[in-house]
Amino acid sequence: MVTWCWRRSGSRCRCFSAQIIRKQRMKMRILRRPLENKGSLAFLSGLGLAVAVSLISEASFVASSEQILRKPIQSADLVPLEPRTLSEEDLSTAKVAWRYFEANYREETGLVDSVAGFPSTTLWDQGSYLLGLLSARELDLIDVEQFEYRTTALLEALDRLELFEGKLPNKVYQTTSLNMVHYDNTPSPEGIGWSALDVARMLMALRVLEIKHPERGLQIRAILSKWDLAAMTQQGRLIGASRTGGETRYLQEGRIGYEQYAARAAALWGLDVLEASSSAPILEWQQVESLLVPVDVRSSKSFGAITPTLSEPYLLQAFELGLNAEGALFAARIYAAQAARFANTGQLTMVTEDNIDRKPHFLYSSVFGNGDPWAVLTEKGDRHDALRTISLKATIGWDAIYDTEYTQLARNQLADLKRQNGWAAGKYETDGSANEIVTLNTNAVILEAMHFVAHGPLANY
Repeated sequence: MVTWCWRRSGSRCRCFSAQIIRKQRMKMRILRRPLENKGSLAFLSGLGLAVAVSLISEASFVASSEQILRKPIQSADLVPLEPRTLSEEDLSTAKVAWRYFEANYREETGLVDSVAGFPSTTLWDQGSYLLGLLSARELDLIDVEQFEYRTTALLEALDRLELFEGKLPNKVYQTTSLNMVHYDNTPSPEGIGWSALDVARMLMALRVLEIKHPERGLQIRAILSKWDLAAMTQQGRLIGASRTGGETRYLQEGRIGYEQYAARAAALWGLDVLEASSSAPILEWQQVESLLVPVDVRSSKSFGAITPTLSEPYLLQAFELGLNAEGALFAARIYAAQAARFANTGQLTMVTEDNIDRKPHFLYSSVFGNGDPWAVLTEKGDRHDALRTISLKATIGWDAIYDTEYTQLARNQLADLKRQNGWAAGKYETDGSANEIVTLNTNAVILEAMHFVAHGPLANY
């Protein structure tokens, strides 16, 4: 049975049966198993299909949202800035971020720990590592020799990964051995499934690597020829797998923002992700701080999964591919709501997903989630609003895109988060204390942000 899954890296996957929304109607569909054929033949048409998907999805967004967009909503007057000269502060910020990848690199495998000192990782985070590595090279933080060494080691590790049921990479691997593990890093000889969102992030990173370094193309395609990429899509949507109790279930993955980001990445390799490429079929607007922001119509009450609207997927789209029409509109609204909360309350607000240095260890701090503004949610939907943080990666990300007085103010307030092994994740709203956890994703996003300031989207030729 097809199931829904709200899934992002850093936490357990929680899956459940549900109805798939298609063209704003909910119809039950049954998925017996993913497609069997390998995805390597799709590579030949990847870029062409990606362009087609982009054009069709934008047209679909405009057409399907025509009635919605007639509502008196504010225009997207914020636009991403063009590349500009990197300041000394920006360069210093990037150098601190690169420390994470020096301190947490595993020589024996070529991987980097997702959280400082904990030898475990996901494919999402290794995709972040590769994009951070590309950013570091183009910012001249590392020389060609170090870049080539690390890139070769990572690609060789990807080539050696044991695949879940011989199809796609497992959700979690131990960084010291490449063994498949559970999220607590205990052994899982059979694996626990694959995440289509995590695979898509790696696909994004590999495509950017091939664009920047076409000499790596044959090696990249040799790796992907072993992966059954067709298994991660079905009927135009992204499909993951979860194995529990000796049974494998296949599940639709993604909510607003992440779903569209992953679809754009998958389309770069010729995969059929048309239904997931635009949020128009699942879009509604909710008022937050007197502004209308985009939210996912698939309610947590009906579907049993959290539905947060937050910063992360729009930052990644901007830094890697550039924002399309839909993404530009949504990004402007999501940023503006956070700035408006500060204007209305005096509380600095920069929200996204983040690891935290205490239980429950991973939270989705949203602009709107599970029916409420500013909800802070666990994977299971438990509320932890008192643990809302001012996220450093969101702060530096929005500053890279818009560079406003507000983003500069927030950035100045978080400038003391630099640590010997990279940037700490943020500060708690309640008392201003540091969220001391240091992670791969925070530092990779910061490197991507600094690359965006200097050069624009990573996928630029």
